[in-house]
Amino acid sequence: METIIPDKAYFRIGEVSKILNVEPYVIRYWETEFKTVNPVRTKTAQRLYRKKDVHELLTIKNLLYSQRFTIDGAKKQLHKMRTNDEPGDKDDEKQKLFLLRIKQELQQIKQLVS
Repeated sequence: METIIPDKAYFRIGEVSKILNVEPYVIRYWETEFKTVNPVRTKTAQRLYRKKDVHELLTIKNLLYSQRFTIDGAKKQLHKMRTNDEPGDKDDEKQKLFLLRIKQELQQIKQLVS
C-alpha cells in the first residue's frame, strides 16, 4: 500500500507519526540512529520535518518493519542505496553519450529540413 504524503513544506512530529503509523518516540529514536533524518527546529525546539525527511523515514520503516533489517543492517542498506543512486556510474555516462548522439542527429535533421 502506497503511503500518501500531503503536499506541504513542513510536518510536525504528530503528523509524521500518523503518516508512518508509528509512535512519536519511535521517530525520535530513528532520528538519533539515522543521521540522514535531520528535522528543522523552531525557536520552541519543536521538530519540523521536511518532505525528504518523511520519505527517508518511510524508507527506514520499510527496511526495519517489512524487510526485517536490524538498525545496523538498515544503515548499511541505506548507504548502499545512496551509493547506487549517486551519479558517475558507467550507466550514467552511457546514457549521457547516447543523449548527446541523439541531440547531434536531431540537429543534423533540423539542418536538412531548413
